[in-house]
Amino acid sequence: MTELARLKFYATQPHSCSYLPDEQATTLFLDPSQPMDVNVYADLSEMGFRRSGDHLYRPHCQNCNACVPARIPAARFIPNRQQRRILKRNADLTVAAARPAFKEEYFELYRRYIETRHADGDMYPPSRDQFSTFLVRDLPFCWFYEFRLEGRLLAVAVCDLLPNGLSAVYTFYEPDEERRSLGRFAILWQITEALRQNLEAVYLGYWIKNCKKMNYKTQYRPIELLINQRWVTLN
Repeated sequence: MTELARLKFYATQPHSCSYLPDEQATTLFLDPSQPMDVNVYADLSEMGFRRSGDHLYRPHCQNCNACVPARIPAARFIPNRQQRRILKRNADLTVAAARPAFKEEYFELYRRYIETRHADGDMYPPSRDQFSTFLVRDLPFCWFYEFRLEGRLLAVAVCDLLPNGLSAVYTFYEPDEERRSLGRFAILWQITEALRQNLEAVYLGYWIKNCKKMNYKTQYRPIELLINQRWVTLN
C-alpha cells in the first residue's frame, strides 16, 4: 500500500444529492495538487474512491451512507442466461483500445446518448467542453474502448487500467440500438478483459439501493460491496 496517511483530502460544502433528491451530499476529494499516481489511485479505489476528470473522490455525507462502492470479482463472475444472450447478440462487434482524445465521432455519440437517456440529469445538455473535461484526460492509465459494427461506432467504454483492476469510468452508446443492451454488454466485456489481463476486479462505482438507475449493478453476481471498510460478497 502507498503511504495514504500523508495524502491530503478536502471536503465540499453540503450540496444537493444527484441521486437522492431529498438528501444533502458532501464529497471528499484528494488534494488536486497531488499527482494522479496510478498506485495511489489503485489503493484509493480499494477504499471506495472514484475518478471524475482529473479528480479522485468519494461520498463523505454526515447523515447518509447510501452510496456503496461496488466491484465485480472477475475470476468468480458467472453470467446468467440473460447476460449470455447479450454476449451472443453482440458477438459481431469488434473492440479496439484508443488513447483519450476529442473526436467528433465520439462527441456525436455521447451527445445522442445524453439527450436520449439522461435528458433529466445534471449532464444535460451535453457540450464539447463538458465532454472533454469529464472524459478526455491525458492520463497514462485511461483508455477508450471502441465497440464497432463494420466500422460504425456503437459504444465507447472509458476505463482506467489499474494494477488491481479495471475501473469503469463511463460508457456511452448508440441509443437506437436498444436491442443490443450495449451498456450491459460493455460491463460484460470489461469483466472478460479484466480476466484476460489477470486483474482482480471491475470497479463499477456506487450502488444505491433506493436509486432505480443503479439497480443494474447487482445483476452481476457475485458482486462485492464495500461495507464498514470491508469488501463483502453479495451472491
